Amino acid sequence: MDRTMELTGSDELRARAERAIEAAIESMGLAVAPAEMPGLLRIVARHLPADGGAVRRALCELRRRGWATRIEERAREAGRLWITPADARAAAASVDDPEPAEEALLAAADRVVSERLREAGTSAEAVLEAVMAELADYGRQLRPEPLGELALLVAEAQGLDPDAADRLRARAVRTEERRRREVNEAARLARERRREEVRRLRDWERGLVEIDDLSRLLDCSPKEAQRWVSAGLVPVARRIASGRGGKGERRQFDPDVVASLRPDVLHWRNADRDAGLGGARGPERRGDEGRGGKFAAVPAQATAHGGRAMNAAVARIAALDRYAGHFTTARALERRIILVTGPTNSGKSHTALDRLAKAESGLALAPLRLLAHEFREALAERGVAASLTTGEERIPAPGSRHLAATVEMCPLHEPVDVAIVDEAQMLHDPDRGAAWTAAIMGAPAREVFVLGSPEAAPMVRRIASLCGDTLEEVSLQRKSPLVAARHTVELGELGAGDALVAFSRRDVLQLREELMRRGRRVAVVYGALSPEVRLAEAARFRRGEAEVLVATDAIGMGLNLPIRRVVFSSLRKFDGQQSRDLLSQEVKQIGGRAGRFGKHEEGVVAVLAGAGDPAFVRRLLNAPPAPPEETRPQVQPDADIIAAVAGEIGSDSLFGVLARIKRAVLRKDDPNYRLADMTQALAVAAAVDGVPGLSLLERWTYAMCPINERDSGVARLTRWAVDHGAGRPVSPPTAGHLPNPQRAGGAVLETAEKVYKRLVAWRWLAMRFPGAYQEAEAAEQETDRLDAWIEEVLRHQRRGKSALAA
Repeated sequence: MDRTMELTGSDELRARAERAIEAAIESMGLAVAPAEMPGLLRIVARHLPADGGAVRRALCELRRRGWATRIEERAREAGRLWITPADARAAAASVDDPEPAEEALLAAADRVVSERLREAGTSAEAVLEAVMAELADYGRQLRPEPLGELALLVAEAQGLDPDAADRLRARAVRTEERRRREVNEAARLARERRREEVRRLRDWERGLVEIDDLSRLLDCSPKEAQRWVSAGLVPVARRIASGRGGKGERRQFDPDVVASLRPDVLHWRNADRDAGLGGARGPERRGDEGRGGKFAAVPAQATAHGGRAMNAAVARIAALDRYAGHFTTARALERRIILVTGPTNSGKSHTALDRLAKAESGLALAPLRLLAHEFREALAERGVAASLTTGEERIPAPGSRHLAATVEMCPLHEPVDVAIVDEAQMLHDPDRGAAWTAAIMGAPAREVFVLGSPEAAPMVRRIASLCGDTLEEVSLQRKSPLVAARHTVELGELGAGDALVAFSRRDVLQLREELMRRGRRVAVVYGALSPEVRLAEAARFRRGEAEVLVATDAIGMGLNLPIRRVVFSSLRKFDGQQSRDLLSQEVKQIGGRAGRFGKHEEGVVAVLAGAGDPAFVRRLLNAPPAPPEETRPQVQPDADIIAAVAGEIGSDSLFGVLARIKRAVLRKDDPNYRLADMTQALAVAAAVDGVPGLSLLERWTYAMCPINERDSGVARLTRWAVDHGAGRPVSPPTAGHLPNPQRAGGAVLETAEKVYKRLVAWRWLAMRFPGAYQEAEAAEQETDRLDAWIEEVLRHQRRGKSALAA
């Protein structure tokens, strides 16, 4: 069917729209290009009956995207970089002349900017600082002359007199020139450090020796050298996979470290003789580690010499390749791991929470801040007060010995009776899997309930073995049946209790728009929304204020919702590297949200018409758990390991430390562990390594901060670090003026979501550096303001073309 016909509904509507356009062209002299006619017909058809004025407005609506592009181009050419894409779109929306001159477009942009500057803050200085931060987030830097022009615009918008405006301009130019010098100097120092560390690493690697050289360095036989290496007495500096398929291994050694061990050779030989040449024995082990904790695996002979010998032993033997031993409190306990697996809606958390509530002390570790709050509320419903700790906030419960927290915030040193680690299938997540490894290995509890899908079981078993913990497995079945629909579902058939799943923010909002055109009340959930807004949208759906929920796979984790049917709008997703078919576990996890026990007799999983074959969903729902390709848990360094390696290599460069860890500490074919992806940490390290005034471990904290690299996250962190290192307070991000939610365009909504994410990073750092990140209360207020505004934008329902499509 012709798309125009589909939208107008009949030939008569199309004909009426054509007649209205022809009349307007004749009476008003409008010029319409042939390529514009199909789009103009669609718009006019939606607004029938249409006179000449309506056709003129429709033509403006059609051309506004192009006008916004022209405004951005002209603004760049004129050096007016403070005119953002959102400004350009708002300016284009205000133009009502179908054929505006270039000057008129730029004048409209100036009016929009002036209004934004007038409402962006309570002082000219604050407004200018906020605008400069926003420009930096767009990757834009102003030279002194345009910066001075911007300062004068801010002064005018804020009502300053000419003398005050000149002072503002002068201060702004001086401050920006100083900041640019500092950032450029930090970048220069970071590059120098990086080059030096790469050179040091290559020199170090070139200076390593093979195992055949140990006989000469230790004045011993080759068999003795082999025995002492196997016993861990001679620390291995570097392991290189070799042989067919990389299954073999070459071990290399630091000659300085080996030479420092020569005084111990006699002692080792005596031990060999006492053992009947059976080889020197290392420490007694529990699991892969030994009960003595992080340093238990380091031979006393190696540590006795201090210096590089001890550091090498710590970094090579007692750190990442023997990771479980790092958690000394957990290893000192007789732990029992209870692995509870089952599909969604099988009641995994209910039993564990009941046991936790009866314990005198305990932890509940969740994957998301939102779910940590839910754990805290669930304990409160059972009569147990619990504190809360997430990356951004702490809510104490005085006198309580229970804690709800996000997985990354797992406390490691205070023993408790019971711990819960939820969503254990996240062990396989490339970004956060290492946090689950640390939580399961390190939770200092006598009983550790690990909850997850059946796919998590092999890796949890591996972790229990590495820790030497006893393991009990409990398998639960779904409480209500889950079935695959035999036929596809038309968009118009979606109704109360349906959840439509897409795999991008853009698709979610487009589907929301289309459903609203059909008169549906819609709630949305996607990853860029804050936990509070997701909760509010879920509540609207739960109360029936929204009939249909449109969501990304963010609903697959947490959010108990009364969903009757899950409908996939696509059976493929982009996973960050490639576009691929959905996996069985993804279909089960997301589709399993349908048919909440006690709400619906069964859950239904379906496919939107044109999105794929229902048989594909049926096959994946019924597929047995797929064996994981990798069962070695992911690990990453912590502050102790960073400090140990830095001491070993004699460097204060975070980049150098991380590069050494990536290259030398844990070999790729280690039988027990695999190194987590450190790409982002290395990128931040390379950027902040040259910032004066920050210690190695402070720079490591910056490298761990949750950021979005695609939103200029590394550059923003660097600016914050420069101010921190210089002893200046770091101001929190702000969104400035927010328009009426009923008139908010999609670009403004997306900007607000990005500012929220930047506030998450700022508040995360404020928890760790309160002296530099001082305005925690203001940041929390701005977060609440954004939450309320975004919630109102999403709650607002409009017939016809949605503002979000702008």
